Amino acid sequence: MLAVRVETEKNGEEYARVSAERLGELVLRIGADGDRFLVVQRIPDVPDVFVQVWHADGGGYQLEHRDGAPERHFMAELTDAGRVAEVMVRWSRHEDGWDAGLPWQLIRLPLPEPLPEPVPEPAAEIRKQVEEHVRELLVCGYANRAQLAEAAEEWLVSGDERPVSPAQARQLVDRLWRERLEEQAGWEGTTDPERVSRAFAALDARGIVAREDFTCCRTCGMSEIGEEGDGSSRGFVFFHTQCTEGAAAGHGLYLLYGGFDGSEETTAAVGREVVAALGEEGLTVDWDGSPERAMIVTGLDWRKRLP
Repeated sequence: MLAVRVETEKNGEEYARVSAERLGELVLRIGADGDRFLVVQRIPDVPDVFVQVWHADGGGYQLEHRDGAPERHFMAELTDAGRVAEVMVRWSRHEDGWDAGLPWQLIRLPLPEPLPEPVPEPAAEIRKQVEEHVRELLVCGYANRAQLAEAAEEWLVSGDERPVSPAQARQLVDRLWRERLEEQAGWEGTTDPERVSRAFAALDARGIVAREDFTCCRTCGMSEIGEEGDGSSRGFVFFHTQCTEGAAAGHGLYLLYGGFDGSEETTAAVGREVVAALGEEGLTVDWDGSPERAMIVTGLDWRKRLP
């Protein structure tokens, strides 16, 4: 699978981690009215880095890519959809020379009028507090850039006082996001959060609804988890945002679990399956087998790659 997110014009469709074949199919599909472009971004997202294509039936393909800033926006005109798909797949794979041999032109995008003023930094103490909050969310690892920017803007709101503007929030988040990307570039192998994700995927396939970073708290999670299953689901396991924060702070990952029939027998059986699935991924769980007791995944090195 390609570590990319694809957005199409058609009904705002979004696809994550598609195969090379699927990306090719989407490129071949575009052209009709209301379905003439698609945009591909990396996972994790990198600010101002993407590739996109526009095509109308009967015409050529306008392939564009941005390389880190609006001032580095390039366009090439192609006639073959297969060639376009090949280039986009190679870009998605970070292949050296993916852009070679194409008639790229630097596109000078029109500047807005009047030109916007430079975004001032928030006051030093404000910036310090907001940065600390955003860094904590980055370590948790589930929020995307838009969600982080909203969190940064809202963090210190008091009544009508909003010390951080939307532009300041986006600027601050993009800087810290890039720092985190550089940090995680040095991580090797499978991380513990990825092991948790694999265990949850296996449980989901076995009829146990498994959700990560699900809702804000225990109360909301327990009231909403039933909506995630279907008639064949036997039980559930999840951790909520506060659990994520605890794991990111090094306190272990608390899991809530149970059976949809409400019986202690089913709850205990689900608990055993959860422990087994996590154990298959090399993770250790502190649980005494009681359906009345929460379980804790211990000894985690919480290095969660950005979404």
